Amino acid sequence: MTQHLDPRSPWVISTHDLGKRPGTMRQMTLTLPAPADLGVDMIGVPKDAEVELDLRFEAVMEGVLVSGTAQAPLAGECARCLDPVSSDIEVDLQELFFYSDEDASEDDSLLDGELLDLEPTFRDAVVLALPLSPVCREDCEGLCVECGVKLAEAGEDHRHEKIDARWASLQGLISDKDNDQEK
Repeated sequence: MTQHLDPRSPWVISTHDLGKRPGTMRQMTLTLPAPADLGVDMIGVPKDAEVELDLRFEAVMEGVLVSGTAQAPLAGECARCLDPVSSDIEVDLQELFFYSDEDASEDDSLLDGELLDLEPTFRDAVVLALPLSPVCREDCEGLCVECGVKLAEAGEDHRHEKIDARWASLQGLISDKDNDQEK
């Protein structure tokens, strides 16, 4: 069953002016709204953020080759201290959209008549390029595992008394007064 693309969708592009004439080419610069749910657990592209695309569409024997770059803002949180993180990402895009099922394998992209959908290509490129553990800065110390305070703000003398769990039940048997008598 073939899914038909909605020509009104911002990520659906018409290739009508290329025809099926190998060698014809067109360049486009587009600004499109980012699709929803584009990211990993800690960082991603905010929904409807402006995505800048600089693309080249080229008709080849098998279909239309799309290549270019995409730039988008990123927002998330630091994997170490959980502070907000924002930056930009630039990814390279390249995808061959085949004219027919006969030329394409199961995982290849197909043209829907003269329409192609850039969103899956963009989504794949961005998700693969995202950092799995983004940091606010390279030397971020993170949070104290005992109390959760930011180590950068805690100071050098920040410590927690560690009691070996195997001896913890004996801790109450000796009082400070008993310790003084042994000396």
